[in-house]
Amino acid sequence: MSQIIVCKSASGIVLAGDSKSWGFQPDGKMQELKVERLLQLSQNAGILAGGTAEGINMCAALKRFIQEEGLLNVDEIYNAALPFLSSEYEKFMRKECEMPPLDPIHNIYFVLGGYTGKESDLLRLYLIWTKKKIPQLDGDEITNAYTIPRRMGLEYKLNLLCRENTSLDVISDEIKGAMEKLGELQEEVGPPFVYASITKRGFQKIG
Repeated sequence: MSQIIVCKSASGIVLAGDSKSWGFQPDGKMQELKVERLLQLSQNAGILAGGTAEGINMCAALKRFIQEEGLLNVDEIYNAALPFLSSEYEKFMRKECEMPPLDPIHNIYFVLGGYTGKESDLLRLYLIWTKKKIPQLDGDEITNAYTIPRRMGLEYKLNLLCRENTSLDVISDEIKGAMEKLGELQEEVGPPFVYASITKRGFQKIG
């Protein structure tokens, strides 16, 4: 019940997300929410949260932690984010679920992107997600394009643009067009849509 689109090319990273999510009322009924799933963590890094709306609060807690620790670059942030978010998710699941197997509605995804601050391997994208069927988060590196839920045709097109060394502006426009089209066709995807780029100049929101 969310849409995330990310892409890493030689010239930079684009992060995109919608704002539609769902949460539970005190009586247990579900309600539609508008959430800010894209968050800047530092000058050089940003994160997207997908899945259960509680992920937004986890990202906010992570940002406070990152600022307290003075972390700036994506490699050091990832090394801190994986255990931190795993701990926050475990607390959430202990509160929400009495026993496994987990309800899929509690699945959660984070995509962390940023600049390493090094002269080589400048950009990184990481997926942090409920990979296993237990209350645990795992991390994987994303090579180029990735979508949640998976949109394989879009991923193929974005990967092709990366291989052709297409400019980041063109990649951004492609992602914007795809997100808006999904918003028109998919009931679970809704505006406002949020976009950001990350380059050697740092994190920047895209209008």
